[in-house]
Amino acid sequence: MAQRQRAGFIGRGAERAAFRANFDTPPEDERHRFLFHVHGNAGVGKSFLLRELGQVAREHGALIAYVDDSAGSLPEAMEVISRQFATQGRRFKDLDRLLATYRERRHEAELAVAAEQPAEPDGPSASSTVAVRAGLVALGLVPGVGAFAGALDSGRLAQVTDRLRADLGARFRSHEDARLVLAPESVLTPVLLDELAQAASAAPWIVLFFDTYEMTGRFLDGWLHSVMTTDRYGAVPATTVVVTAGQLPFDTARWGGFGDFMTDLPLGPFTEPEARDLLAGRGVVAEPVVREVLRLTAGLPVLVSTLAESRPADPADVGDPSATAVDRFLKWEADPVRRSVALACALPRGLDADVFRAVADRPDAGPGELDALYAWLRSLPFVAERGGRLRYHDVVRAPMLRLQRSEAPRSWAARQKALAAVFGRWRTEAETGRGGTELWADEGWRELRLAELYHLLCAGDSSALSSVLSDVVDACEQGESVAGRWVRVLVEAGRDAETRTAADWGRQLAEALATGGTSAILELLLRRAGFAVYAGPVYNGPVVNGDLARVRFEWLRTSGDRSRERARSAPAPAPAPEPTPTPTATEPYPTPTPYPTPVPPPSWTAAVRPGAPVQGDARQATPADPGWSVTLDPAVAARAYRTRALAHDLAGDQNAAVADLDRALELTPDDARGLALRGEYHRVLERHDEAIRDLDRALALNPADAFAAASRGATRLSRQQLDEALADLDRAVELKPDYPWALVRRARVHRGLGDPDRQLADLDRAVAADPDWAWVRCERGDALRGVGRDTEALADYDHALVLEPGYDSARASRGASLANLGRHEEALAELDQVLERRPSYTWALRQRAAVRRHLGDDAGATSDEELAQAGE
Repeated sequence: MAQRQRAGFIGRGAERAAFRANFDTPPEDERHRFLFHVHGNAGVGKSFLLRELGQVAREHGALIAYVDDSAGSLPEAMEVISRQFATQGRRFKDLDRLLATYRERRHEAELAVAAEQPAEPDGPSASSTVAVRAGLVALGLVPGVGAFAGALDSGRLAQVTDRLRADLGARFRSHEDARLVLAPESVLTPVLLDELAQAASAAPWIVLFFDTYEMTGRFLDGWLHSVMTTDRYGAVPATTVVVTAGQLPFDTARWGGFGDFMTDLPLGPFTEPEARDLLAGRGVVAEPVVREVLRLTAGLPVLVSTLAESRPADPADVGDPSATAVDRFLKWEADPVRRSVALACALPRGLDADVFRAVADRPDAGPGELDALYAWLRSLPFVAERGGRLRYHDVVRAPMLRLQRSEAPRSWAARQKALAAVFGRWRTEAETGRGGTELWADEGWRELRLAELYHLLCAGDSSALSSVLSDVVDACEQGESVAGRWVRVLVEAGRDAETRTAADWGRQLAEALATGGTSAILELLLRRAGFAVYAGPVYNGPVVNGDLARVRFEWLRTSGDRSRERARSAPAPAPAPEPTPTPTATEPYPTPTPYPTPVPPPSWTAAVRPGAPVQGDARQATPADPGWSVTLDPAVAARAYRTRALAHDLAGDQNAAVADLDRALELTPDDARGLALRGEYHRVLERHDEAIRDLDRALALNPADAFAAASRGATRLSRQQLDEALADLDRAVELKPDYPWALVRRARVHRGLGDPDRQLADLDRAVAADPDWAWVRCERGDALRGVGRDTEALADYDHALVLEPGYDSARASRGASLANLGRHEEALAELDQVLERRPSYTWALRQRAAVRRHLGDDAGATSDEELAQAGE
């Protein structure tokens, strides 16, 4: 009986019984379950049930850890697990040391760029924000890439991955440090599993609880599935049980094959017997009172518990049917100060002791009184504490907000403005002496900015919407996760203040984010703000945070603005070498797949005056709130176009990228970085005249732009202007000596000038700067093979293929070197493998023809030669 009443917990008997019975079933028994998933709507008692299941686990001697949405990333979740295990006598020393290193290395990367950037008086902007934060926080997505896997071909994906890896390898002291920041789960998870294995030797069970899974699952679900269903990171101790709780059922597409090893625990409102049990446990047994509580709460556990706390003795104490929800929650609190504080504290979305003091607005109260009020607030059944912040349950907060807004609209607006001012002051203090990059990397600053904007919107400040939308553009450069938080602030403010305009924007942006990622958000912003939007085929796949960051790194690190270092040290190269003239008749260099054939310039919708309604947009039918207007500053719009261009490039559509940069440069024609980026895309599309024009202008505006100098050098190399190309690439390397991409391009110029010694010297420097860039390794292998050093060339090809097993040019070149060394059977096997994937690879066909003829297969050789000739 005492256990049933523990912490006031009543009901959910079947769920508790299933969990308890699992401890009596050994892991090798097919009835044992390794995963339990609790799910149901808000307010059904998921978190209460998890706490009860945690107590059940302790009763069976388990070590437990509880993670909720106070953890915002996988490393943070591991920190929570380690900290909670330490309180139970099991310190994860190795994991703690590695997590400390992770924090240090990430911080180093953030500050390394921020230190070069001057503080901006107007606050942070996306165009001034290097992609360090997005890269360092979201790049755990790189190994799996998730939704992007279907949007990118393997070669493009390898290129994007190589770009970021190169920068991190140069930035950090070791490749392992780069991996720790780039893909923390790959380094941290094996150590966590080792620590759990050691803990399992000292305890009969380990139970890991992951609450609010609708939030934490965004970064945990794929990782958890990999950990529990594969041995990619090592083995999970067999005595480990995982319990997740969220509003949604598990994704059957991912977890469907795991059904025999998990138990699904859907939760609904209390049954009438369960609700009666809870009321009886609190002393509420009078039938008229019980019936009234059941009627008012509809069995929602959080409401039943709230009303039971007051122990009403008469139906009148419960409240008549017309009583507001707030009266139901606070009817039995007679102290007017406490009632007023409870209502006021519903205004912020979350609060800590500092926010509480600002909201309570009791300047005459002593510290002891405020502390007592805060302690009382924390004890309320509808107030939960997560990550050091208090949050009202939605079913309680919503009617409290409606009551205050409807009964005293002027007081509502004044309080919201006052809160916005408080958060704005704190945000301004946080900005002192810091630039945009560092601020956007700071979770504390982001929280203050979001709170400020939320309260401005709730106050009815019509200019706040434009501020939010401007921030959304900046947030998109940080990736989907950050952009989603700015979208949610519109959704929440529109809902809580019943502001149609904010709600409409929030709904549409949320739909765009869900269906098309940040690229779709930017298109919607531009279109609804009246700017022309590219009307041709647009990439609408989800933009994974880390993927967008890697492209931004490419451009920003070597752009002319020295405060914005870019992660990849060069204009975007393909994984295989670009087409270059064959130096000799023996064709020592393989010919890669050429760039896409240029297409005619895309069409555009007719430009509309910025801020004007967009014709034909059905969603404009929702009436705007009186006095509300939406404008997008041209500079903000230009940033939006540039960010879209980078997303298009990521998807392999440089035509669309150029189209968006055209619009950006119409708005900001002297943007040297935008000109350099458009020039590089023109180069990729083999529009050399346009590339030279843009790159000339970019360098005129910023002569210290290594990116633009390298891109112009590569363009001149493609036009066989070798002396001019050499001058540009010399300048790029002078500006950035450890610039692998420029070094490789300059090596090609030396090759064209007949200087193999300088060619190899540059390639040696490129490899030293970035030893794990497969493209660089393959380039040096080709050069070594060209001078007859095939054994050394094989070492480079082997290294490249370890890094990127699907790198066809490296494998074909390896086959050629094997043939040169007389290892013809091995050479044939390599070339067969390449041509199985790329049957029309002309260079590989000619190499295989030579090998087949040497092996006496004249018919096969003739067939390959005919196919090669047909493909030329």
